[in-house]
Amino acid sequence: MAQRADQAPWLVVGLGNPGPTYQNTRHNVGFDVVELIAESAGQTWSTSKFQAMTARLVVSDKGESTKVILARPTTFMNESGQAVGAIARFYSIPAEQVVVVHDELDLDLGRLRLKQGGGDNGHNGLRSIRAHLKTGDFHRVRLGIGRPPGGKAGPSWVLSKFNRSEQDQLAEALESAAAALTVLITEGLAAAQNKFNT
Repeated sequence: MAQRADQAPWLVVGLGNPGPTYQNTRHNVGFDVVELIAESAGQTWSTSKFQAMTARLVVSDKGESTKVILARPTTFMNESGQAVGAIARFYSIPAEQVVVVHDELDLDLGRLRLKQGGGDNGHNGLRSIRAHLKTGDFHRVRLGIGRPPGGKAGPSWVLSKFNRSEQDQLAEALESAAAALTVLITEGLAAAQNKFNT
């Protein structure tokens, strides 16, 4: 499989909060996606000097291979940019090869949208990444967590855990998000949007 020696890897970052308290919460769906990818590829996580847990894999398509670094920042959500910026600078990864997987209140549970660029839409993790990359031109995989019944979503909603019926819906969405990332990296954004945007 061919890969140019000077080609920078892709960086796929799942957003979430570290620690068992936050496992399986709505705000941690980004972590869930990258954990699924690493597990499916048989890769293990290791502590890095970048304030993140990282795993490495190679994505292959049509005889070409692309190196991918998966990352789960170990800072809390609002400081995710520290890890993302440090990894991107160290490996000379352009913003166009950074993908951030995050929860999205404005999409119903399980809906998936891919895009490149845009604002932070009130998401503090995205705001931190924009600040540290000094651009908003990175890709986003937005995974819907929905809004609470009849109400305004606050910290208690995004930090709440999924109920049993939601977990089945979520499992399918996590699989779709993982597959969408492979298509994004190997075939481009338009192909991934056409196939996976719901």
